[in-house]
Amino acid sequence: MTLDLIATRRDLHQIPEIGLQEYKTQAYLLDKIAEITANKDFIEQKTWRTGILVYLKGSAPEKTIGWRTDIDGLPITEETGLDFASQHQGQMHACGHDCHMTVALGLLDVLSQKQPRHNLLFLFQPAEENLAGGKLMYEEGAFGDWLPDEFYGLHVRPDLKVGDIATNRSTLFAGTCEVKITFKGKGGHAAFPHEANDALVAAAYFVTQVQTVVSRNVDPIQGGVVTFGHMQAGTTNNVISETAFLHGTIRTLTQEMSQHIQARVRQVAEGVAQSFGMSVEVDLIQQGYLPVENNPELADQLMAFFEAEADVHLIDCLPAMTGEDFGYLLQQVPGVMFWLGVDSPYALHHPKMSPKEEALSFAVAKISKFLASRLA
Repeated sequence: MTLDLIATRRDLHQIPEIGLQEYKTQAYLLDKIAEITANKDFIEQKTWRTGILVYLKGSAPEKTIGWRTDIDGLPITEETGLDFASQHQGQMHACGHDCHMTVALGLLDVLSQKQPRHNLLFLFQPAEENLAGGKLMYEEGAFGDWLPDEFYGLHVRPDLKVGDIATNRSTLFAGTCEVKITFKGKGGHAAFPHEANDALVAAAYFVTQVQTVVSRNVDPIQGGVVTFGHMQAGTTNNVISETAFLHGTIRTLTQEMSQHIQARVRQVAEGVAQSFGMSVEVDLIQQGYLPVENNPELADQLMAFFEAEADVHLIDCLPAMTGEDFGYLLQQVPGVMFWLGVDSPYALHHPKMSPKEEALSFAVAKISKFLASRLA
């Protein structure tokens, strides 16, 4: 392998970009891909918006194996203090997509050294964090006749050690639904509350009441999450708020439970609004963040392969309530996603999240062997 994994990851870490705005990232990736695939006439590529598809045509193809990586960053101000910290103010690769891209380039470098028997697709997918880029690419026909028969992908996990690979034979990640709620009352002077209708108070009441949805309406064996992480209301201390805006997320392991919780959240919001004599707008946004459901047969084969690999600690893990838009692609194509340990004391999306770079060479070495076994 000729690619410098650590240098590549550090380059990418400095240029995080929000979904469908990954222009510098795409240009960097295209340069690296051009270096890796030069003079290899069995390789084709095409772009879709800021995404890239690289296709290795097999010598005697009977199927297409797909590897997917996401390429976008998050609107987070980095606090790692690293020499190669983000150069884009207010944006950071806090979810490890810089590592994901680096591993994908490393796999391409290894697996393109000779023409495989079966076809191999590398998908560099934009907008995983915010706009369900995988769903958009599928719906807009970006794959064409390159759509894989099997799809694989990974996600870094800070609380696992380097050498750990964790997955299961069923649901790995939750499905998610974005929630936006706006209460509309009547503004006024703080000294005359009886002449106004305080939207802030209604919204605060809703936040406390909506906690009962999971604690009292969800089977504890199945589980679910309702979190409102953003509230905006008012302009100053002595003015009663006319509107209050709440932004949250619903996370479940099945679509049936998601629909149930969505209905209850809407009912609670409408009930609170009615009790306060005001109106409410409830926007439930589902952009393709379905549960990530591993194909049991393919997961069995992947887990058996890694279990037999030296230096791999395979973990059969429980589902997590994290969301991933790879779930949409796995609804169309059977495949498997797994966790890769990167051993950081800070969680995903934390401004100090900094994975151990030893995980890069480990991932490329082990995953390239797995993909080669699928291509043989």
